[in-house]
Amino acid sequence: MVERRVAHPVLDARVLGDAPVAVRLLGDDIVLWRDAGGTPRAAPDRCPHRGTRLSLGRICDGQLECPYHGWRFEGSGRCVHIPALPSFAPPASHGLATLGVVEAHGLLWLQLEAGAPLPRLDAESDPKLRKLNVGPYDVATSAPRIVENFLDLAHFGFVHEGWLGDRAHVALDDYRTEPTPTGFVATGCRAWQPKSNRLSTEGSWVEYRYELLAPYAALLTKLPERQGGYRDDIALFVSPVDEESSRVWFRMALTDFDSSDAEITAFQHTIFTQDQPVLESQRPKRLPLSGEVHCAADRSSAAYRRYLKERAITFGVTP
Repeated sequence: MVERRVAHPVLDARVLGDAPVAVRLLGDDIVLWRDAGGTPRAAPDRCPHRGTRLSLGRICDGQLECPYHGWRFEGSGRCVHIPALPSFAPPASHGLATLGVVEAHGLLWLQLEAGAPLPRLDAESDPKLRKLNVGPYDVATSAPRIVENFLDLAHFGFVHEGWLGDRAHVALDDYRTEPTPTGFVATGCRAWQPKSNRLSTEGSWVEYRYELLAPYAALLTKLPERQGGYRDDIALFVSPVDEESSRVWFRMALTDFDSSDAEITAFQHTIFTQDQPVLESQRPKRLPLSGEVHCAADRSSAAYRRYLKERAITFGVTP
């Protein structure tokens, strides 16, 4: 599966404390915990002894303890203690098959294959941009449906009327898409927005730039014309829980240092919760690569569907 060759976000890094946490990715149940040194660890959420969910257990001295018989596993996955046989040295067959975990962009990312790359986010190292995460949102649809919606400009005047668009300005310029090593970039995108961000006080034309960073990650850069020097970099990170359900985060990198975290979160929350019921209403929930009609305004959508088809990405996709 191609999707296993890239890293996927599964949890806000701040959530993982002194107890194990269950997550689900690509249809698999996984347990996360921190070892004695505070390093995040991951493994299938199943004890090799009797199949119990390890996420129901606890952490003892940085070791993951099974709730059923108390078997303990260190960060490497090695079973180090079986309480019923205290003098027994468990062999390697009694351990866990651990997975790679990387902390980045405020999230924990699972690497199902060793060295699986994370989406590149250049704004992360820019000190002129303030960063915060918004989410997660649990959405009852496939990851590709969510990414395609994020790349779409034509819905602004309807789904986000009075915020990111209005019905008097729904015609789109002839924007362009070009392939990149990670997907594609869309440029020449412009939208009239009554309120493009939390600080905007009047309507403005806004320049948009979209970039696909990975199968389920994309970046939007917004430059409002009437707010000279203002910039939003908004990354969408979608965790494909299973083929028809997803978890979504937004990584915000903004020139807005005046608003509180709560104010920025509230604005982004308003925008996404306008999208969410529309996304969850779409049928089929998995993105169809055929059977839907298209128009010239769907260039980004068409580029994304080509990307999925060319790379044989099938999770969350129906032929």
